[in-house]
Amino acid sequence: MTRAGPLTGLRVLDMATVVAAPFGATLCADAGAQVVKLELPEGNDALRGLAPTALYWKVLNRGKKGISLDVRQPAGRELFLKLIADFDVLVENFRPGTLDKWGLDWDTLQRHNPRLSVLRLTGFGQTGPYAGRPGFARIFEAMSGLANLTGESGGGPLHINFPLGDSIAGLFAAFAIASLAHERALCPEAPGRDVDLSATEALLRVLEPLAAEHEFEDVVRSRAGARATYTAPSNIYRTRDEQWFTLVGSSDAIFRRLCAAMEMPELATDARFTNNPGRVRHLEALDAIIAQWSAQREFTDLGACLETNAVPFSKIYSIADVIEDPHFVARQAIVRLPDPELGSVPAPAAVPRFGAVAAAAPRTGPSTGEHNAAIYGPLGLTAADLAKLRAARVI
Repeated sequence: MTRAGPLTGLRVLDMATVVAAPFGATLCADAGAQVVKLELPEGNDALRGLAPTALYWKVLNRGKKGISLDVRQPAGRELFLKLIADFDVLVENFRPGTLDKWGLDWDTLQRHNPRLSVLRLTGFGQTGPYAGRPGFARIFEAMSGLANLTGESGGGPLHINFPLGDSIAGLFAAFAIASLAHERALCPEAPGRDVDLSATEALLRVLEPLAAEHEFEDVVRSRAGARATYTAPSNIYRTRDEQWFTLVGSSDAIFRRLCAAMEMPELATDARFTNNPGRVRHLEALDAIIAQWSAQREFTDLGACLETNAVPFSKIYSIADVIEDPHFVARQAIVRLPDPELGSVPAPAAVPRFGAVAAAAPRTGPSTGEHNAAIYGPLGLTAADLAKLRAARVI
């Protein structure tokens, strides 16, 4: 018998747009929460238009019910205040003060549901001189210092071809919601919390040693290509058949095993390389040795040698490699989400797994207002009421 997810019973109303906050809500849906996605009647969330059109929306908002509502209209505001009475968490990502402007300030929300928590995920937080600025993942990555770490030594900074800053902020959002659920379980009558989550600060949090390095060692960590400058060897290398792979030999024991795999046992006793601080000081010389060794071998033979000696390594995978990898296939790391338009859509499985059996794959993200009747019906709205609201573009 499959147990329900640990967040079963938690109700989340997600009125956020694009990636970061909705991703956090989706992670909660993966863990069993009931998540309702609220959109404007026009369904004009920018995520629906990102290339490839609609696919990102379908996988990012999986497992959610979908409703439409324009809270800026008086009738929409009135319906929204009825709706939140039975929710535990409201997720929003508007610029600070936007909900207040619509008559949905904290005090008003609390009067209609004192137990409601509001998670506000913005680029820079609810306070400070940058609070009102618009923000996207690449802005967070630039201002947090993450982009300064990406790129070749001596070259310009780089962004990766994915909004990683949004995804990291979404992880913090999910952590915040799970924390709220834990508090509610301990204190069922506790008042709701007004949660201020800055996406830029989320990235700062995961770059935790950089400030200490700067203050105590006068170090400003910067770009080093694929090479790590805090442990060695740790870099990307190319084989004779032009396969790229990453290798990590941080600990002294692993480095000795690497030396054995390379049939260069003398490196393990070389005074430059006997411990990690020494290897870091001489990492260019060490990298040159490993790069030369790699360039003389086919990847299949090189990989077998490294695996035999228990040296951590991996080919640099594309998504095609991920889908075909026997380990990921065995664990069903990529699942098929049922979809009414496409039949099914491949997407990553829920992480983590709460038990030995993976949960059933949820459906893809809903169409705009798809579940209006199911969500608004229990509030007392009839089919005629919904038709009237629809005609007025309230839903």
